[in-house]
Amino acid sequence: LLLAALGAQAAAGDFDPYRVLGVGRSSSQADIKKAYKRLAREWHPDKNKDPGAEDKFIQISKAYEILSNEEKRANFDRYGDAGESQGYSQHQHRQFHHFHEGFYFDESFFHFPFNSERRDTSDEKYLLHFSHYVNEIVPDSFKKPYLIKITSDWCFSCIHIEPVWKEVAQELEALGVGIGVVHAGYERRLAHHLGAHSTPSLLGLINGKITFFHNAVIRENLRQFVENLLPGNLVEKITDKNYIRFLSNWKKENKPHVLLFDHMPVVPLLYKLTAFAYRDYLSFGYVYVGLRGTEELSSQYNINVYTPTMMIFKEHIDRPADVVQARDMKKQLIDDFLSQNKFLMVARLTNQRLFQELCPMKKSHRQRKHCVVLLTGEGDKFAEAYEAFLTFAVANTKDTLKFVHIYNDRQPEFADALLMNEEKYRGKSAVVILERRNNAGKIAYKTLEEAWQGSKEDNFILLDLLDQLRTDPGLLSSETVLADLNDELAPMFLIRWLYSMLDYISDCWDSLFHSNWREMMPLLSLLFSALFILFGTVIVQAFSDSSDTRDSPPSEKEETATKTEKNDASFSKESNSRIPKKGFVEVTELTDINYNSNLVRLRPGHMNVVLILSNSTKTILLQKFALEVYTFTGSSSLHFSFLSLDKHREWLEYLLEFAQDAAPIPNQYDKHFLERDYTGYVLALNGHKKYFCLFKPHRSGDEGGTLESCEDYNSSLHTEARGKSSCSPGSRSIKNKLHKLSFWMERLLEGSLQRFYIPSWPALD
Repeated sequence: LLLAALGAQAAAGDFDPYRVLGVGRSSSQADIKKAYKRLAREWHPDKNKDPGAEDKFIQISKAYEILSNEEKRANFDRYGDAGESQGYSQHQHRQFHHFHEGFYFDESFFHFPFNSERRDTSDEKYLLHFSHYVNEIVPDSFKKPYLIKITSDWCFSCIHIEPVWKEVAQELEALGVGIGVVHAGYERRLAHHLGAHSTPSLLGLINGKITFFHNAVIRENLRQFVENLLPGNLVEKITDKNYIRFLSNWKKENKPHVLLFDHMPVVPLLYKLTAFAYRDYLSFGYVYVGLRGTEELSSQYNINVYTPTMMIFKEHIDRPADVVQARDMKKQLIDDFLSQNKFLMVARLTNQRLFQELCPMKKSHRQRKHCVVLLTGEGDKFAEAYEAFLTFAVANTKDTLKFVHIYNDRQPEFADALLMNEEKYRGKSAVVILERRNNAGKIAYKTLEEAWQGSKEDNFILLDLLDQLRTDPGLLSSETVLADLNDELAPMFLIRWLYSMLDYISDCWDSLFHSNWREMMPLLSLLFSALFILFGTVIVQAFSDSSDTRDSPPSEKEETATKTEKNDASFSKESNSRIPKKGFVEVTELTDINYNSNLVRLRPGHMNVVLILSNSTKTILLQKFALEVYTFTGSSSLHFSFLSLDKHREWLEYLLEFAQDAAPIPNQYDKHFLERDYTGYVLALNGHKKYFCLFKPHRSGDEGGTLESCEDYNSSLHTEARGKSSCSPGSRSIKNKLHKLSFWMERLLEGSLQRFYIPSWPALD
């Protein structure tokens, strides 16, 4: 037993919260809180750009969670662990674990990875953080879809789906799907940003858009879910009837065309993912060789029907520019094949991005890259010159030399900057050799002295200039600055607007029926409330009109007397409805004596509504608070208290840290932090589930009709905490802080308020 105890003490976890916060074991809660605030400011990921800042910040938060809770701190001091179980059973468990290590009978035998220390290490490489997600994952989702899992500690359902998740993640990652894992316990900000309110949750991300998975977690459903994320028009089915039309579109689309010949009846997921990744550069078609109606296509290109074959077609549709065959098409093989054939032999410059890719800026003197540009026009008149230039380009293309062409009438600024509106080039084609010097549009260039006709003499002159350019970079003697190219293939504004509207409607539909019910609840509640009021008004008006028609019209004197009585009755009703029937509302002060019973050990389903006040505002705020919450005192699950800001400011500030985004935390500790006025704040505290809802006071000027006179106000309310009040403008502004509290209480009972969860309730010193 002695050896087991010593072994348990030596093997106590490497995590020491005292060492993380830099405090001693005898430190007070004030010292621990001060050290936590200092380290949180220093290591917050949004403030500290160190790669390990996020992990360090998590350790700091975990250490403070342990040391700020007296029970967890006592467990750690006794047993070296602050687990949720009681100290004795935790101690027994550790002794049992180490005593039976020789028999290989520890908790890993049961494979219950509940907490972070026993989490499956296969998910470690997929873990996502907020900054990594925003800066890298979202932009990358425009090239490949992502499948993301939201998990947490002590999640039994997460354990059930783990085998399927492992298998599918490995399979889809090999096909080119991005995999991500978000731990909701450590990445609450990211989980909230994704809209995940429960664990486990699975979602897909593509083109920056999030879609949740709602079916049974099995391999087939997950594969189908990822496939449904992809656009439906990525790959066109090709047969003998449409292959000529498909391949002939290279000129209109300005892209090479890819054909995959395979004996599968459906398009493989790997091919769809590849088409999505290269959709800006290539057009994709699929030929099912086992289908009747593809025999002519297979025989023309001599296809082996038993081996998957991929072909690239560029300017010539009668023969492929490149071919690859393999029994097992791997992603790496396809990527290498396509990355070498992303552009036509003589691509047309249709936008600035394409110009920068085909004619990159020089990085050094040894890495000079030149572009040979044919400035021509559209139509049969220029066809001969273009064909001659294409033939020359096929014979002389190199890594340091790219051949492109441009239409003068579609890019007039580009053509005018290079040809200077010279008469000899008007209505004819011209060839320019250029080199980009910087990203601002500066280039060095040389124009062939004569117009390009495509003759042998023109070919010899151009070839001679290119040979001279290898040894004499100064041959490009002219310089100019080019404006950005027009985007010729961009859709019209009306079409872009229509697509945006369709995407927005689709997002709203998904959010309404699947994704974020909690976020949609306030909107739905407002909508149904408005409809109820509208129909209720119509029905009441209909009944009142029918009753008026049946009654005989009264005389003028009777009508005047009736109106006077009705007005008096309505006035008395309005005034009496705001007066408490019992004459008081029970509001108790929250102190360290009743803190456990009124909050920490509050029964499940019960909430304590706490008003924050100071000694100077106590009487005024209590009176207004009691009047606002009186109509809700019939609920046995609500309790009402007040908290003195002068005594417990630190406790309140600790809670408010959880009621804001993580980014503003470092800015809280400025010189004006202790001067903030929290009077009028109201907290609805759920002690059992450890969350709270926050009401911030209304700070605008007095609104007409919202406040009664001081005399009527004070005479209509007698609370347990009696005091003096005044009718000064200052007291009216203090009362006005709570004048919308009743609406907030209604939303609290509806469950539509935002909830802020905390790890544990802090001590009330």
